[in-house]
Amino acid sequence: MTRGRKIVVLGANSFSGQDFVDLLLDDPANQVVGVSRSAERSALFLRYRLRTGAVNYRYEQLDVNRDGDRLLALLDAERPQMIVNFAAQSEVAPSWEHPQHWFQTNTVALARMVNHLARQDYLRRYLHVSSPEVYGTCVGRVDEGSPLNPSTPYAASKAAADMLLRVYHQQFGFPLVTVRATNVYGARQQLFKIIPRSTIYMRQGKVIPLHGGGVAVKSFIHVRDVSRGELAILEQGQPGRIYHLSPDAGIAVRTVVQRVAERLGKRFEDVCQVVDERPGQDAAYVIDSTTARDQFGWKPRIELAEGLDEVVQWVDQYWGEIQQQPLTYVHQR
Repeated sequence: MTRGRKIVVLGANSFSGQDFVDLLLDDPANQVVGVSRSAERSALFLRYRLRTGAVNYRYEQLDVNRDGDRLLALLDAERPQMIVNFAAQSEVAPSWEHPQHWFQTNTVALARMVNHLARQDYLRRYLHVSSPEVYGTCVGRVDEGSPLNPSTPYAASKAAADMLLRVYHQQFGFPLVTVRATNVYGARQQLFKIIPRSTIYMRQGKVIPLHGGGVAVKSFIHVRDVSRGELAILEQGQPGRIYHLSPDAGIAVRTVVQRVAERLGKRFEDVCQVVDERPGQDAAYVIDSTTARDQFGWKPRIELAEGLDEVVQWVDQYWGEIQQQPLTYVHQR
């Protein structure tokens, strides 16, 4: 690792952001500043809070929309060599209700920040966290050069952000590298996501609504495997390039829920109810990650079975606190 570098992580309170922060803190020479719009949370959701004496991390509560001036001032004061941006409105179904909120955060606020950063002299690397949803349904071999075909407002806002950043790289040499990872999961994920929600509902004796019967194929990949890949891209990626991170194969949501049920001694038929599919739900997310595997020697290390065991253990460990949390998505502008 490069020694003595300063890295700002935007969206540090997010599921993927907090795990990436924790990985960065493995190296005490990294000086890390985390930024998110919400107050810093507990170890239930932030893995790095389990560390003691991590003097190389500081947290700032700033909203990319409401605190734009303060965010730019912070960046100019810190002068980080690297910025990693997880900050986004990231839910699919609610984006149909308030599409303007998704574009405001994912595209408009981003445009202001990047326009400012492109004129500064301190930034050496900017890692943008995109999404495979920009491709729409992934059929056949979907590599980094596949055409964009978003099918939801969320995906459209992310595609617009990707195109905007590409323009700044092409015109001004903005030090952009981009990552698109598939269905990230693991302990500390948002409780309304399918794996933690299934675990919690089964513990509570509730029935899980399974959209479309769970036939959609996802590519579940453990958050720490993604963080390792993102760090490799940040350090070694070629400016202007997009990199995919994905497991070896996809799996139907139904099958994943069945495996959670097996771990909890439940019958799948007793804990699930088929409901209508969500508008714009893509049939499959299976993307090709050959480039990252060949270029960085990266590959997933954590098997799905191990990852599911970890989620169940995490739910059990924090059961009292989890029961005080909302189990559905709560929209914030």
